[in-house]
Amino acid sequence: MKIAFLTAGGLAPCLSASIGALIKQYHIKEPDADLIGYLNGYRGLLLGKTIQFPDNAHSHADILMKYGGSPIGNSRVKLTNMENCIKNGYIKDGENPVEVAANQLKSDGVDILHTIGGDDTNTMAAELANYLSENNYGLTVVGLPKTVDNDVFPIARSLGADTAAEQGAIFFENIANENTTSTRQLIIHEVMGRHCGWLTAATAKKYRERLDGKSFVDSMLISRKCWDVDAIYIPEEELNFEAECERLNKRMAEKDGVNIFLSEGAGIDTIVNEMEAEGENVPRDAFGHVRLDEINPGQWFAEKFKEKLNAEKVLVQKSGYFARSAAPNKYDVELITRSAALAAEQTLAGASGVAGLDEDKNNEMSLIEFSRIKGGKPFDTSKEWYQQLLTEIENQI
Repeated sequence: MKIAFLTAGGLAPCLSASIGALIKQYHIKEPDADLIGYLNGYRGLLLGKTIQFPDNAHSHADILMKYGGSPIGNSRVKLTNMENCIKNGYIKDGENPVEVAANQLKSDGVDILHTIGGDDTNTMAAELANYLSENNYGLTVVGLPKTVDNDVFPIARSLGADTAAEQGAIFFENIANENTTSTRQLIIHEVMGRHCGWLTAATAKKYRERLDGKSFVDSMLISRKCWDVDAIYIPEEELNFEAECERLNKRMAEKDGVNIFLSEGAGIDTIVNEMEAEGENVPRDAFGHVRLDEINPGQWFAEKFKEKLNAEKVLVQKSGYFARSAAPNKYDVELITRSAALAAEQTLAGASGVAGLDEDKNNEMSLIEFSRIKGGKPFDTSKEWYQQLLTEIENQI
């Protein structure tokens, strides 16, 4: 039996650990299996670039559990985007990327494919599974749900998201000290989250929990309110800019600084509309997503707020790469281990899908049909913990 692994999309604090957890499962369940990895996601699959895992891979699995990143590399390649695949030299003119990928799997003799990625990665896996099934090739595909945004239907909690929130909080714990460098300082903490504000909200929550463990001395000008969060802006909530400016001006006068947690997708439609109206090109990736790093939403907000708040110094800091590249925390290691156990069990039973916490089944660990996997799940802002967070921020509790 030959089992292949593939990681794709952006990084998350679960990729290396997921491979390690799966290796450990197969050492128990199918110790004689041949294990390979496709290098750099679907790019490696299309080009036939693989790495053979050593026979003693299981003895190194615990090391993989302690690393961030992915030992076999990632890429953003959409198998249904023929033009992009041809442009990048992954396939020849006239070839079908799905067919090329399927034929490579057949040529390599792969029986089981594990795709570790977000909705795009796993919907591409579904395309492959369907194609191979229609062409009478028995390949079992089971994905693991990776995304720091936690925005995949119907996944209750994607792998690595909790760690990303925790690491974002650690990141801002140091950045917040910059409030001591000037008067009327505006600090914008830009957090990853294209369509979903969960990570921004969860990062703010974990950051404030870390503040709870610190000591402050008001008489020495080390006041908690100066380090606290003053605003959270996420894609799911409409921003009343003028009203916020009025509120934040009062906060600025009170504490001589303002700290904003901003989801990178907040206000993106407004920014894109402005760019297009001015005839500017909006950069997009192979999936049609706006390249947020090039758009730079944090800087756009910084310019708008600087004038309105009469800020003397503005600092925009992005925790995304710091957070998504971390090794998984205890919560995620346990979730990864549970997901890998189900994934291995189901693949050996011949079932395909995505192993994850299923919101449609009371958040139970389940094998979710590929047809139910979709991206763009919004953050539920009615969650009690989020409403409590907003109340505390408003009242600086």
